[in-house]
Amino acid sequence: MSTTESGRVVVITGASGGIGRAVARAFAARHDQVALIARGKKGLDAAVREVEDAGAIALAVPTDVADPDQVEAAADLVENTLGPIDIWVNDAFTSVFAPFTDITAAEYRRVTEVSYLGYVYATMAALRRMRPRDTGTIVQVGSALAYRGIPLQSAYCGAKHAIQGFHEALRCELLHDKSGIRVTMVQMPAVNTPQFSWVLSRLPRHAQPVPPIFQPEVAARAVLYAAEHPNRREYWVGASTAATLAANAIAPGLLDRYLAATGFSSQQTNQPRDPHQPANLWQPADDTDGHDFGAHGIFDEQAHARSGQLWASHHHGILGAAAGLLAAGAATALTARRRR
Repeated sequence: MSTTESGRVVVITGASGGIGRAVARAFAARHDQVALIARGKKGLDAAVREVEDAGAIALAVPTDVADPDQVEAAADLVENTLGPIDIWVNDAFTSVFAPFTDITAAEYRRVTEVSYLGYVYATMAALRRMRPRDTGTIVQVGSALAYRGIPLQSAYCGAKHAIQGFHEALRCELLHDKSGIRVTMVQMPAVNTPQFSWVLSRLPRHAQPVPPIFQPEVAARAVLYAAEHPNRREYWVGASTAATLAANAIAPGLLDRYLAATGFSSQQTNQPRDPHQPANLWQPADDTDGHDFGAHGIFDEQAHARSGQLWASHHHGILGAAAGLLAAGAATALTARRRR
């Protein structure tokens, strides 16, 4: 990695909207050089302006991550223009909101190619350049759904589960090789992104994230921290993520029944789905719809701007010391009481 805190070369896939867009702004605030990979021109152009407005260098690289040749060409362009890649963040995805039986084979293949294989191809491209230097960091943006599948999102859940297994296997190989390259994964909660207004949906009502919902800036702070502290294998964002993963480890069958009963209604608002809403499965939603969607979705009023659990996950040392002091204090008080 670069020796200075600023000026790192950072690549972000899915940078035109949602979490990727917020992540680009977070690195730009550190005055890093930010390469923005996505398909949609309107979103990319707006992301470039935001990065440059923050005083950082931006490079837009229109790319479909489902095409390994395009990803390889994008990595070449980044290194030839900005220099050696220090950090690569994988975030690009697409999905289909529908029961499994309502999804076609072609749609399932496309979700898998973008949301899983896109991570694989991008990681391959990053490693080809990082391995000769034996340095660099790759951050995989995951989800609580990498551990726990939910109804109506079988294609997305399958992709996130696949990324989790891929990440674990790759991390083991790098550790075996005593590589200086670090890989880490950030498991996200429900986030207020535009995806709920642009994924292909066959639901009767408008799709929504399962509350509690967090703003994309919370996710971006987690990615930034993970990129700068990549020795941990993964980070969890939001108490809801921690609770979901714990419940799934303890009582997965009970959680199956709970989600069967609540998972359909909790992922839909009371508003009918707009039959003309854009879908980004095959084409970029911003180009189809004609405008930039930005980082935020339509749930600003419900979304939390902070996460206490995220702070706690970043301050294990402080919390451990505090717990130790409390334990010591309690032991001292108990000893004094017994002596009296």
